[in-house]
Amino acid sequence: MPRYRQELEAVERQILAPYAQFSGDTRGRQVKEAPPVWRTHYQRDRDRVIHSRAFRRLEYKTQVFLNGTGDHLRTRLTHTIEVAAISRNLSSALRLNTDLAETIALAHDLGHPPFGHKGETVLNELMRSHGGFEHNHHSLRIVEELEQKYPDFSGLNLSWEVLEGLAKHQTAFDRPGVKKGFIAKNPSLEAQIANLADEITYYSHDLDDGLDSGLLSEKELTRHVRIWAHAARLVKKEHGHPPDECRRYFIIRTIIDMQLADVIATSEKLIAGAKVQTADEVRRYSKVLIHYSPERKRLNLELRKYLYKNLYFNPVVNEPHIRARQLLKDLFTHYLQHPEEIAKVAPKRIHRVSKPRAVCDHIAGMTDRYAIQEHKRIFGNTLKFA
Repeated sequence: MPRYRQELEAVERQILAPYAQFSGDTRGRQVKEAPPVWRTHYQRDRDRVIHSRAFRRLEYKTQVFLNGTGDHLRTRLTHTIEVAAISRNLSSALRLNTDLAETIALAHDLGHPPFGHKGETVLNELMRSHGGFEHNHHSLRIVEELEQKYPDFSGLNLSWEVLEGLAKHQTAFDRPGVKKGFIAKNPSLEAQIANLADEITYYSHDLDDGLDSGLLSEKELTRHVRIWAHAARLVKKEHGHPPDECRRYFIIRTIIDMQLADVIATSEKLIAGAKVQTADEVRRYSKVLIHYSPERKRLNLELRKYLYKNLYFNPVVNEPHIRARQLLKDLFTHYLQHPEEIAKVAPKRIHRVSKPRAVCDHIAGMTDRYAIQEHKRIFGNTLKFA
């Protein structure tokens, strides 16, 4: 016999913690739809995110290194998939809703413009007099307005709980989005997990890319980063001296495992101490409940500072982004003067919002390579990226 949505919802109530966000208790969607037959509401949301054009574009958007500069370096898409995997692991261990946590993770970076955080900074400066630009808020605009896939509504019409997670997404690398209607102190535990999974992924996998690129070295990491040194000792003790690639992989794997174990143990204690019994009690609680231990937080801050000094601000990483800043400014000025070019691509958008916002939306949706191609088409080969 097929398994219907109602059975999936019943299984959730049997296996999840009482403070999890049950899919059967969703606040619903902005536009009312018939409920899914074979999936839960959050499984439907996950599929809608994965099948969106904005999700596919993440493949060609910068994570740390300019897209296309290395076959094995992460893009915004591979980062997103890794965040989703860690979100599922954490939520499963804490008996929370894995589908909701995964969906928020998959959608959390949809609003990133080309060239990563540097691109976001440029667009925010250019839009200062027109409401600014912030990628978390833009993720919401994509799923509520800009995706055009369904005949009865704009956007993806996602569940309230997914939108809440996007509106309140905030990590050490992000500023929080602002969304009217999400007034609770904190979002669901599943959304809190997606936040922390984002940071865990940054810390560990940027190490991997930094080593792969040659900008970081194991020797210096062992000297200056205690998390790395501790994990390296464990790997040596358990596995001896494996080949370089295997050793680096296992050290980073060990770092991730230590992060997850710390978050699970710490969060379990915080949740028990808070005595929350429902998802809404979590929202009303005064503090975040998915957290590192104080010691782990200090160690992560040490790692973060090291990565900023030796990777993110390294000229090899930073100089292409400096050229990217000029590229985006050039494109913004050009489209303001020639809005008809946007109208050819998105005729409705230019009439729904202000001209600067339409230009910003158009540029934010570009991949790195398309932005470079457009600049070359308009201005000639004036900026070198390779």
